[in-house]
Amino acid sequence: MIGGVEIPHTKGLKGHSDADVVLHALVNAIFGAIGEGDIGTHFPDSDSRFKGMASSELLARALEIMRRKRFKLVNVDVTVVAQEPKLAPHYSRMRKNVAGLCRVAEERISIKATTTEKLGWAGQGKGMAATALVLVTR
Repeated sequence: MIGGVEIPHTKGLKGHSDADVVLHALVNAIFGAIGEGDIGTHFPDSDSRFKGMASSELLARALEIMRRKRFKLVNVDVTVVAQEPKLAPHYSRMRKNVAGLCRVAEERISIKATTTEKLGWAGQGKGMAATALVLVTR
């Protein structure tokens, strides 16, 4: 699962939840923007309640915390760092999915990817990373 979309590939991501790198980065960005720590603070991997949980559920909980604090999500920008799989064919579905989960217009969601030109652990296919920026307002 990447951006809430199942991407067919011979490898998968390993994590305590479903390891959706896009949604995890988004949750961290939301928590950072509202001064609420990080994903591990709210959903620690030492807590069995979160084992195998869909990252969309983690995002829903983060958005609820954001809304309780009277913040509103304005836009999202996510960059995935991975050598493979190629994500461009899936951008539209990821954007649509994230927009629906966040309840914002699709044109306010940006999801893109870059490679490391086969350098480092991501370039060697040993994992993925993602960064996310969000704009929130009150």
